[in-house]
Amino acid sequence: MAKKLPTGLKLALEYGPLAVFLLVFTKFKESGVMVMGAEYSGFILATAVLVPLMVMATGIQWKMTRHVSPMQIVTLVLVVGLGGLTVWLNDPQFIKMKPTLIYLLFAVVLGIGYLMGRNWVQMAVDGVLPLTPKGWDILTRRLIVFFVFLAVANEVVWRNFSESTWVYFKIFGLTALLFGFLIAQAGMISRNSIPEGAASPSDDTPPSV
Repeated sequence: MAKKLPTGLKLALEYGPLAVFLLVFTKFKESGVMVMGAEYSGFILATAVLVPLMVMATGIQWKMTRHVSPMQIVTLVLVVGLGGLTVWLNDPQFIKMKPTLIYLLFAVVLGIGYLMGRNWVQMAVDGVLPLTPKGWDILTRRLIVFFVFLAVANEVVWRNFSESTWVYFKIFGLTALLFGFLIAQAGMISRNSIPEGAASPSDDTPPSV
């Protein structure tokens, strides 16, 4: 069984790299830097800092818990790949596409699992959120639509607004939308929760109508 990180350390590893990215971007967004005769914007510099910090944070978590979720691995691969291209080619569009690719990947994976009769959301959080089969179906469908919405929103923002707007949208806007989505599910979760002490219905049990 994987060890659990202290809450403070877990938050630092998850959000620390993004906080440093924001600080570096804010400090250098107007001036940029010159490296070996090439000019790099504050956004490129912040990305160059973010990539190794993400690798370090993931490595620390692995060393301390011997566990990294598939979602974290996918995120790290995209950060290293697209972030590396952003710095190497001095082109910010690659890292701006990362949220789009991640959210579309989540939507596709959940959709394929749903069509195959395998509810990946239930498998991931069943112990935390005891729902009926009908509840898991509803939550999964809503998550698929929500992830597609986030992907489209990210594309609209980075293609039509300034870098500063996209950075704030990425760090604060997407997080706020995620929390808003979770809060909006409270009523559905309440209606489809399994009463405490009741036996969990099997996946073969037909959902109530």
